[in-house]
Amino acid sequence: MKLQGPISHPCVDDGKKEEGIQTSEISPAPVRIVVGYALTSKKTKSFLQPKLIRLARRNKGIEFVAIDLKRPLSEQGPFNIILHKLAGKEWSEVIEDYQRTHSEVTVLDPPNAIQQLRNRQSMLEVVADLKFPDNYGKVCIPKQLVISKDPTSVPDEVTKAGLRVPLVVKPLVVDGSAKSHELFLAYDQFSLSGLEAPIILQEFINHGGVLFKVFIIGESIKVVRRRSLPDLTKNEISKMSGVFRFPRVSCAAASVDCDDLDPSVSELPPHHLLEVLARELHHRLGLQLFNLDVIRENGTEDLYYVIDINYFPGYGKMPEYEHIFTDFLLNLMQNKL
Repeated sequence: MKLQGPISHPCVDDGKKEEGIQTSEISPAPVRIVVGYALTSKKTKSFLQPKLIRLARRNKGIEFVAIDLKRPLSEQGPFNIILHKLAGKEWSEVIEDYQRTHSEVTVLDPPNAIQQLRNRQSMLEVVADLKFPDNYGKVCIPKQLVISKDPTSVPDEVTKAGLRVPLVVKPLVVDGSAKSHELFLAYDQFSLSGLEAPIILQEFINHGGVLFKVFIIGESIKVVRRRSLPDLTKNEISKMSGVFRFPRVSCAAASVDCDDLDPSVSELPPHHLLEVLARELHHRLGLQLFNLDVIRENGTEDLYYVIDINYFPGYGKMPEYEHIFTDFLLNLMQNKL
């Protein structure tokens, strides 16, 4: 795994302007790699930005071609790589059938591997038993509880499981819809009975209001800080009750100004820890494209929690993603020769 330069830039400016590329005198590189893509319109817009398409076609010989979902996939192409992020059993079957008859085509990523990240319980189970050398730090997952059916039983189940409020509440299933990304914060377990199951409850961990988004593209890693929920004191918790919805805290507009933070909070996780973590999850999940949401428990130096894993995340928000992604595609093809 290669860590892509986050440490040399302590504060990542997500609004960094693209460096000018003089293309008027450059002939397009011959097309060597054809990437068929099947993405939602929203994902297409956020990922296939002009700077990526321009760099890929003119400098790297990579062409992105939209897959026509109304036509049989086997009648399209030829493709070297298929890039996809569509939900649904029907699409998964289309890809799996295509793989059986087109083994020469690299599919990013296999549907059965992606499926692990559709469930917020199973996605974190692969992290729970990871072991690291003592000097690397400790990586955990929050204590959590799945409520699969009757939410009226939540208060008793929370008590039996020994979970402490406040609790972060998330839908159990991740299906790409806006609803599957809704997040709530519950200050008492009794208010949870009004929520719609299935849900997963995670103990809230004070983390200095900073989230580390660890983007993984093949062997490359890039870390970006994001604003997150502020810490809560015992006094504040004791005065609050109810369930409150909060926005997705990892959006691009929530970048962290490092000058406003204590270094103990803003310091990025160490290279070696992230490299081992990414490599282990890459092999266990069987995925090339994913990211981790990581927090460090406030008041500790090396106690980290993975709170979410996302397939094919918002790479368009990642600095220099167009260079890292196109190099990744080139390496994929070179390794097949």
